Amino acid sequence: MSMRPIVRFGDPVLTSPTTPVTSFDRHTEKLVRDLLDTVDARGRAGVAATQIGVGLRVFSYDVEGSTGYVINPQIAELSDELQDCDEGCLSIPELWYRTERAQRAVVTGVDLRNEPITVEGTGLMAQCLQHETDHLDGVLYIDRLPKEERKRALRDIRRSDWFLTGDQGPRARSENALPSAFGGA
Repeated sequence: MSMRPIVRFGDPVLTSPTTPVTSFDRHTEKLVRDLLDTVDARGRAGVAATQIGVGLRVFSYDVEGSTGYVINPQIAELSDELQDCDEGCLSIPELWYRTERAQRAVVTGVDLRNEPITVEGTGLMAQCLQHETDHLDGVLYIDRLPKEERKRALRDIRRSDWFLTGDQGPRARSENALPSAFGGA
């Protein structure tokens, strides 16, 4: 099992758009295996490659008994009907905010054989597909919050026990170092 550590808010990989996968080789297979192993932990619905420090366009999901991955995902369709849901993120642990998402989402992409695949869902699955695709575009769910709510979220992040501990997953830093996105090492 290759469960990978989760990169936390402040690491620039989380706000950088990803590169499409063009090589379908053993490295891509290992990345997909690692994403599937990492999403398998209790309480996880999705993991984007950026959340394990990889700037490639891939995510895994595990929602209500449906588990899989999508390489080079694109949102193909969003319903006009919206849902107002509690949303959290492994990269912004322990904080949840009401986020507006489409009630239904369709994502297209490819599998490890570079064959087309489509994943669609409503409710939690739609939320997951939108959230993970956002990650691959360099967008965090707090970026979608109304201005005042986003300010509150950023204050909450700064006050979080994990924020300045230096625990950035695979890029661990000394206890008092600032995350690199804020001028630290």
